[in-house]
Amino acid sequence: MTISLAPSPHPFIGNSQAAQAIRGLIARVASSTATVLITGESGTGKELVARALHEQSNRAGAHFVPINCAAIPKDLLESELFGHRKGAFTGAVADRIGRFEMAHGGTIFLDEIGDLPLDMQVKLLRVLQERTVDPVGGSRPVHVDVRVVAATHRDLEHEIAEGRFREDLYYRLNVLPLQTPALRERTDDLDELLPHLARRFASKGTSPIRFETDFIDALKAYAWPGNVRELSNLMDRFSTLFSGQTLTLSCVPANLLPKGLAALQAERCSTPPPLTLVPKGVEPAAKKEDDLMALLGPESFNDTTPSSDNEVENIIMLAQGMPQLPPQGLSLKDRLADIERDLITQALTRTDGNVSQTARLLNLQRTTLIEKINKYELRPNTSMSA
Repeated sequence: MTISLAPSPHPFIGNSQAAQAIRGLIARVASSTATVLITGESGTGKELVARALHEQSNRAGAHFVPINCAAIPKDLLESELFGHRKGAFTGAVADRIGRFEMAHGGTIFLDEIGDLPLDMQVKLLRVLQERTVDPVGGSRPVHVDVRVVAATHRDLEHEIAEGRFREDLYYRLNVLPLQTPALRERTDDLDELLPHLARRFASKGTSPIRFETDFIDALKAYAWPGNVRELSNLMDRFSTLFSGQTLTLSCVPANLLPKGLAALQAERCSTPPPLTLVPKGVEPAAKKEDDLMALLGPESFNDTTPSSDNEVENIIMLAQGMPQLPPQGLSLKDRLADIERDLITQALTRTDGNVSQTARLLNLQRTTLIEKINKYELRPNTSMSA
């Protein structure tokens, strides 16, 4: 159970027409005592709207009491809403006030009202009409002064037609209708939502994550079926794995993206590069195996200490046998690049240009191999297939 007195962040951050309209409507409706019915898709911030209505009303000094009608077992719902008296049923060892009494003088938020059982709909209708509640096992009704705000993602008119929701209750609730817009209807607000959520989820002592333009464009093109809740979860994920980094569309692994966003990544990044962002605290071992330069590291090119375990010597010996170092020396970096180019060319020839088979032969990821083929401009001289 949550009873809120502290102010919450204002919903619908941004300057889109939809965001401005909902903020203006909240400001106009907040001062009324009439019942509000908030509709909209899941994840669009219906509870944030309900809290904003409470905090901008003259009831802000009293309790805001939310209850999810779909989350409470049917047998306990009446007691949760209206309370009970000692001995009313097995386990009722003391009087207990319900959510309506807790919200006296304030606001009660009935979330997922469309999932309320029909028998409870009848009892709620009476509460809205009489402004009294009957505790389970009680002998006298209890007067309550509450502002009722209800919300649902369901189409209640369709539910009425299917016999799952009472028409008279619908009209009691739908005095002041308010619909929350989907995120896909206000994607321009991402310009403000992204940095806001990045700051919110940034680890202590680290900078918020940032996004390059290509990634922001993809986020605006994505349909966001989970709306702001999905965006919030995604920002939490990125802030945890890539703390303080700047993200491009191509550098985030597809398995960390929603399917629709991963499809946009595949469409817009014709040749996805290997992973360049490494989750915080994870050693980039896979990248080291796939990339010779990452395996050696820049410090290896300045290391003059001989060692039988030296990675560079092992690679050269495998490729050409033990070489003779010219008196004037050589560029180790260029020499290794020549060896790498030659080995890839041989492998492509052996597989008749089949990239997948070549990648397996060289123990490389396919995307890494394609990057190296492009780097060494091998494509024009090779008839390659998938």
